[in-house]
Amino acid sequence: MSRWRPPAEASSPLITAAGLERLRAELDELWNVRRPEVVGALSAAAAEGDRSENAEYIYRKKQLAEIDRRVRYLGKRIPALRPAHGPPTDASAVYFGAWFSVEDEDGSTHDYRIVGADETDAARGWISIDAPFARAALKRRVDDEFEVQTPQGLRRCVITRIEYSEPARAR
Repeated sequence: MSRWRPPAEASSPLITAAGLERLRAELDELWNVRRPEVVGALSAAAAEGDRSENAEYIYRKKQLAEIDRRVRYLGKRIPALRPAHGPPTDASAVYFGAWFSVEDEDGSTHDYRIVGADETDAARGWISIDAPFARAALKRRVDDEFEVQTPQGLRRCVITRIEYSEPARAR
């Protein structure tokens, strides 16, 4: 059995302006704060002697590799991103950056926001534009019904609200 895996599907280059700033701040913090701290701790651990049995040295090497991996990823990803500025011309339909509410068949209401793949946050209801649910909701308007296949089965929803400025309850 080989370890080869097919390449991952490319994610959309869209991102909100705030999301892009968060990624830039993360890259800056990793490169200018975290990495120098870890390098200093690694040097101190290396000075303690036998590296093969030095848990601190081994831990710091792994930590430095994780930071370098994330820095490399962000260094390649940030230039490829396209920030979306402002709402779309048709703010009455669901597009990138929209906060919207849906009502399920059972009457439960859920709030979502469509964001870039790099800013998804399930706890906040922020879903990637590449997600099947977001794709099914795109271009829908208030009172439009749509279906999406989920791991739990077919889900039918109705759009009940669409906003492009952050709702007061989401802040």
